[in-house]
Amino acid sequence: MKKTNRIFKQHLFLLLSLIIILGIYSCKEETKHTSSEVMPMEIEAVEVDVEKEKNEVIAHMKKYKNAFQNLSTEGTMELFSEDSQVFESGRAEGTYANYIENHIGPELSHFNSFTFSDYIIDAQIDLPYAFTTETYIYTLDLKPNKEKNRKAQIISKKGVATSVLKKVDGSWKILKTHSSSRNYTPN
Repeated sequence: MKKTNRIFKQHLFLLLSLIIILGIYSCKEETKHTSSEVMPMEIEAVEVDVEKEKNEVIAHMKKYKNAFQNLSTEGTMELFSEDSQVFESGRAEGTYANYIENHIGPELSHFNSFTFSDYIIDAQIDLPYAFTTETYIYTLDLKPNKEKNRKAQIISKKGVATSVLKKVDGSWKILKTHSSSRNYTPN
């Protein structure tokens, strides 16, 4: 009886093992079949005109530069993302909205003119991002300020700026921009 009971248990163990193995195998086959139906592996290639994107980025950055030359920040908010970051000569200025309100906006009223020369811009496109480097000389014609006992003066600086942009809903937006400058004396 013990021998029969032991043989019965062995056959039962083999039968249960076979059922489990077949169950696992059939699940794997079903999963393979189902996943290929649910997730087709078709990838659509989209052609991008990189030169066109590069020209759009350059035009975008020139709008920003031209606003300063016009001594205005009007229309420049749309050039930046809401959570943009501005860095200027070793200082984190916060978002572009903060930069306009607390730095460049009030500062522009102290100038008779703000001009760029020797302006060169390079843009690299790696969609959805773009990376720019600008080099230039800027000249400020500073108004006199009696309160600060400052006479009118001309200031020239050699500058460089790098920016990271992202294409969002078909438009380029500046995410981060960093500029720095040093005194410039023409030869």
